[in-house]
Amino acid sequence: MAGIWVHGELAADGSLAKLSTEVATLARSLAGESGGAEVTGIVIGADPAGGAAELARFVPRVLVVTEPSTVDHAAGTIVAQRLAALIEERDPDIVLAGAGPEGRDLAGALSALTGRGVLANAIALRGSPDGPIATHSVFGGKLITESALTGGRGIVTVRPNAVTAEAADSPGSIETVAPAGELTQPAVPIIDRIEAQGAAASIDDARIIVAGGRGVGGPEGFGLIADLAEALGGAVGATRAAVDSGWIPYSQQIGQTGKIVKPQLYLAMGISGAIQHKVGMQTASTIIAVNRDPDAPIADFADMVVVGDLVEVGQAILAQLRERSG
Repeated sequence: MAGIWVHGELAADGSLAKLSTEVATLARSLAGESGGAEVTGIVIGADPAGGAAELARFVPRVLVVTEPSTVDHAAGTIVAQRLAALIEERDPDIVLAGAGPEGRDLAGALSALTGRGVLANAIALRGSPDGPIATHSVFGGKLITESALTGGRGIVTVRPNAVTAEAADSPGSIETVAPAGELTQPAVPIIDRIEAQGAAASIDDARIIVAGGRGVGGPEGFGLIADLAEALGGAVGATRAAVDSGWIPYSQQIGQTGKIVKPQLYLAMGISGAIQHKVGMQTASTIIAVNRDPDAPIADFADMVVVGDLVEVGQAILAQLRERSG
């Protein structure tokens, strides 16, 4: 394998997206299984220096392109054009990107510009003599499949929290390169930026998540969920049913149509454990469920199930936590 490239996605403030650190970690692992292929990070943006420095902690080499137009326009198509020009010039085998909103846009545009195929939403990658083998969770997590790229060359998007980010032993080098060619594709202007309303603690990186489902009963029930999360030093999560009912913002939704999380502890309150929700939290280190129904689907994969009323159990947990902290 001649080379593995990692797209370094930048947040609005110029910092490197957490997902890109996970993808970079996976790229190093893949390179080790593929005979030591060279891993290179690519950071393209209006102010890429900070993100490039962060990515250099995870890969041996980072190429940086300054592209001012990403300030006022959606980055996916613009970055794809700059990246396509670099691919034509340097010809890597594999391009890895996060399977977030920007990464999905980037992969589609990059495929159209380069003619390379895409493997989407990989949860794992392993090396083989014919190129990387991607593992996918499909049909709401009911099946696990494996796919390969024709000729071992193409683009792979990686789902959030598929791996745990680990910095390299030593930081890599950073090289500034000039953007090649002109931007010819239509640009999508950014009209406004709206900060999502949600809990103070983000579920993306939380070590502890207390999540509520339909069994919480209403928005008032999430008061108890929030109290438990605060006492445990964690974040509040929710199922799609709770979000669709308007009890909690979408930013806290976990599952197939929400976020994928990987906390150390997942406390599921009043959650039945439908497959769509399981997809988003099944990789938690420890899952504890509180449910009145001992036969709820979540009992099949939780590490511990407490059968009882979630309010009574929740209040008892709170009392114990407060007694210990007092």
